[in-house]
Amino acid sequence: MSKPPPAEAARARALLSATARAGRARLARPILLGLASIACGIAQAWLIATVLAALLGHGDGGWAELAGAASLALLATGLTVAQERAQADAGASARAGLRRRAGAGLLRAGPADERPVGERAALVVDRIEALDGYFSRWLPAAALAAAGPLLIAVAVATEDPLSGVILFAAGAMVPVGMALTGIGAALASRQQFDALQALSGRFLDRMRGLPQLVLFRRQEAEAQSLGAAADELRRRTMRVLRVAFLSGLVLEVIFAAVLGCLAWRHGNLLVGGHPDPQAALFCLLMVPGFFAPLRAFSAAYHERMSANGAAAALAPLLDGPDEEDGLQLAEIPPSVVVTFEHVGLTYDPARGPALTDLSFRVLPGEALVLAGPSGSGKSSVLRLLMGFRAPDGGRIALNGRDATTLRPAELRRLSAYVGQKAHLFRASIRENILLARPEATPAEVEAAARAAHVTEFATALPEGLETLVGEGGYGLSGGQAQRVAIARAFLRNTPLVLLDEPTAHLDPGTEAQVLDSLRRLCAGRTAIIATHSPALRARFSRALELEQGRAILSRMAGE
Repeated sequence: MSKPPPAEAARARALLSATARAGRARLARPILLGLASIACGIAQAWLIATVLAALLGHGDGGWAELAGAASLALLATGLTVAQERAQADAGASARAGLRRRAGAGLLRAGPADERPVGERAALVVDRIEALDGYFSRWLPAAALAAAGPLLIAVAVATEDPLSGVILFAAGAMVPVGMALTGIGAALASRQQFDALQALSGRFLDRMRGLPQLVLFRRQEAEAQSLGAAADELRRRTMRVLRVAFLSGLVLEVIFAAVLGCLAWRHGNLLVGGHPDPQAALFCLLMVPGFFAPLRAFSAAYHERMSANGAAAALAPLLDGPDEEDGLQLAEIPPSVVVTFEHVGLTYDPARGPALTDLSFRVLPGEALVLAGPSGSGKSSVLRLLMGFRAPDGGRIALNGRDATTLRPAELRRLSAYVGQKAHLFRASIRENILLARPEATPAEVEAAARAAHVTEFATALPEGLETLVGEGGYGLSGGQAQRVAIARAFLRNTPLVLLDEPTAHLDPGTEAQVLDSLRRLCAGRTAIIATHSPALRARFSRALELEQGRAILSRMAGE
């Protein structure tokens, strides 16, 4: 198996290290609680050794030592429970921070991220979930595996130096064994997550397109493809588990060897010839305690391997800063002049430029219709104005200011967008309109609904604007859903309106109703409309014909 590229591995390590540093306060708590529990275990083992030596006729241990050992056992149990809770808190805090950053990264990318929805969901959900073990188990276990056995070995060495040396040597062998058995584990884990992400994305996309698959009688073939992907995931998961079991076997071998050495070292205790029976019993009793942190380290070792694989995929998404670069406007200007000067844009050099030397100007109160065949660059103009892409050349200006100096979020704050198909969430019609401006008053929502003619059909529904619609607008027609989207644009009340095929897939009657709402929406605002619709082009006075990213004709109504 080939190793992951060094650059990806370095970015994964940098991501994990930065996240660990950010949460060091939460990570310190389980480590300190674990050390306190180990200290209780040392004291408890000494008291138990005292009692056992007394039972063998050596020393004078009694009920007081037994009661002390029982009290320490209860205390150690409480510390262990608190440690587990602190570990869970550390993992939850790290995941929350990563999900916040991942969500911001996806929002920054916007439509520029061409991965299927299922893959993006798996990236944010499954990959970040896979990092939980790294922060909640691996990091505390690694710290305790270094400090805990050292503390126990020092305590044992004070009673019997040779036993302490044996424990020191065993502790040094464990990381070596973990490293030897873990060769290739990170790659296996990453391949497992790649298979999981591909399966998740394929499953979600096929479920969303299930009606089309049934119509074209492709359901059986897709079921077989999903089965093959699931089988690949099973095989890769078993490879990761084999590494985990092998690392556990190495630890058990070392444990058995240490126990055998100490048993041989203190074996004459059985015949009554040991010079310090209490110390011998203490050394033997501390062997399980010595290996307990190392067992936790071994059990969490695969968490580190899984985290490396998951972080390698997450790192490109999280490389961007938490806050977007660029200027932020104190307030939205009342009007906007949009200027394109010799703008060029290329998505893929192999496919040629999307825009070439494009220039135009749109004044407040003016609507510019971008016309042309599919692929002529109409939607690319809107992407540039929404900040989802930066031009490769030329200049885009808003009120004379270079648009690239503004934060992409500020570009979106200046504009209201209506696309080809409105996406409605499973919520009431009112809540779907409020998505545009959550702080809006009920009166403002109702005014936007009236302006977009939403109230015309909402009054016939059982609960009016409070009527619940399904995911994707289930329960509403395409024209009704589009009017809800236009109501959102009215509610935003921004100086710039961007429309991308807003009447596509509508019948002529519904299109006429939507066009009336759009005409009112664009009145007094700067509007740029990408469309194929002759009816929409006839409603507005100015049109710019595009072909292969170039402006070939600009005309006014009546020309």
